[in-house]
Amino acid sequence: MGGRDWELVGAPNARDLGGMVGLDGRRVRAGRLIRTPALGRLTDEDLPVLGRIAPACVVDLRDDSEIATAPPDRLPGAPRVVRLPVYDPAHPVFTAVSEVLLGHDLRAETALALQGTPAAMAEIYRWFVTGGAARAGFGGAARLAADAGNLPLLFHCSAGKDRTGWLSVVLLTALGVDEAAIRADYLRTNAQTESLKEVVLAAMRARQPDLAEAAIRPLMEVRGEYLDAAYAEVRRVHGSFDAYLRDGLGLTGAHLAALRDNLLD
Repeated sequence: MGGRDWELVGAPNARDLGGMVGLDGRRVRAGRLIRTPALGRLTDEDLPVLGRIAPACVVDLRDDSEIATAPPDRLPGAPRVVRLPVYDPAHPVFTAVSEVLLGHDLRAETALALQGTPAAMAEIYRWFVTGGAARAGFGGAARLAADAGNLPLLFHCSAGKDRTGWLSVVLLTALGVDEAAIRADYLRTNAQTESLKEVVLAAMRARQPDLAEAAIRPLMEVRGEYLDAAYAEVRRVHGSFDAYLRDGLGLTGAHLAALRDNLLD
């Protein structure tokens, strides 16, 4: 599916979207679209690996508040860094994902908000489609990808699974990749982060034994039902994904043509 003949120890969920079949059977070019989690945990050995990919532009989908509490991204070279925060303080789940990944104890009010975590995650995915900050961020990132000067483009949020996952859906759909292949890439996150997830959960159990694992696990996974919630919202609001790209994200015919010219073989 996606091209991946490299790995980043400090970012196990990183991958190249190259190799997926898009419009007219043309494949997404390898080494052009790279999706990752935040890069503050990269090892010294990871840096030359990322250096060979040589991203020209790095899109960071995190809010300033998330960036401030995380270790700074480690980036080889001097890529252009563009911050496009896709964040809504009304959704405490965003904060909870970051806190869990950083190994922080969850505050009582955050833990309380997680009681219906799968439903809260589905709600965020619906917000990805309709929220003002979400539309600005995802649309802005897609326009950056349409400019050859920004390629290779690397994009990430905190965990590299939800905001990063939906931006991957947006870009791959614009490139004509079919929904089954897009879904398979989205769900690959679970396999690639399995060992990391168990370590984090064990640490949280040790420190906060009263915290229900049933509330935390859905935060750390991607699920088909989350993706379904976003797709359903696209259909509800816009009728079709093409209309969402155009009216929701502001992508013109010229943007879509440029994306395909630059990113498909």
